[in-house]
Amino acid sequence: MRIVIVTGISGAGKSTALKMLEDAGYFCVDNLPVPLLPKFMEMLILPGSEYTKVGLGIDIRSSQKFGQLRETLETLRKKDVKFEILFLDASDEALIKRYKETRRSHPLAGDGRVDKGIDEERRRTIFLKQQADYIIDTSQMLTRELRSEILKIFVENKNYKNLYVTILSFGFKYGIPGDADLVFDVRFLPNPYYIQELRPMSGNDAPVRDYVMSSETARKFLDKLVDMVQFLIPNYVAEGKNQLVIGIGCTGGKHRSVTLANALYYALEQEEGYGLKIEHRDIEKDARVKGI
Repeated sequence: MRIVIVTGISGAGKSTALKMLEDAGYFCVDNLPVPLLPKFMEMLILPGSEYTKVGLGIDIRSSQKFGQLRETLETLRKKDVKFEILFLDASDEALIKRYKETRRSHPLAGDGRVDKGIDEERRRTIFLKQQADYIIDTSQMLTRELRSEILKIFVENKNYKNLYVTILSFGFKYGIPGDADLVFDVRFLPNPYYIQELRPMSGNDAPVRDYVMSSETARKFLDKLVDMVQFLIPNYVAEGKNQLVIGIGCTGGKHRSVTLANALYYALEQEEGYGLKIEHRDIEKDARVKGI
């Protein structure tokens, strides 16, 4: 029997995660009232129960009864009822944008501002995040990427360290990504822009990749970068960080940054325990300025 309590901040993707669990064969119940949780759990673990995988959505919509959840979970643990907690989170900026796009109101905002409702919800759910077995920050995630993480944890049973890493190539001429936690400048590397046949290509093309990585400086930089990131990740996990964005920039975001971002991604791809994706923010921009 595997019981997963799906909770978190409104707008972070709880309902979507429940649907994904349901697609994966879990029996799912959304917005379960807190007072019903103990009886429902007892029913699930009865001998001969037909349910082996269950997802329960519980969140702030339970209103005043939500305050009973901490005590309820403690009581269940004392009765040796086994369950896991999945906590979905996202940045305030991402949540506010989602509410504006859907034109829905936050359940705690009332007639006030969305950000005030988010602040209050974070305060009320902090104990759940502290107790969570898995924390997924969906700020930078597409739906398919969230699905991939859900399947890794709850279907493939892979180890998960509650960290999602985004490697992002970009061009300095278009601005440094505002959400980047770490930024690396690779404009010191050999520039394919000045090779006529390489100029129209990108770092996703083998000739450009081979040209950049033929430099001993590039190879040494990559080795040191991989070593540092591998050192930092477990320390970020220990600190409780759930989202890490690593920006790698060159002038236009088409050649060198793409090459090194890809190389870092492939080096980290073999590591298990955290989510990983790559984005090339500026690769399609038609930059015609000398020095790309």
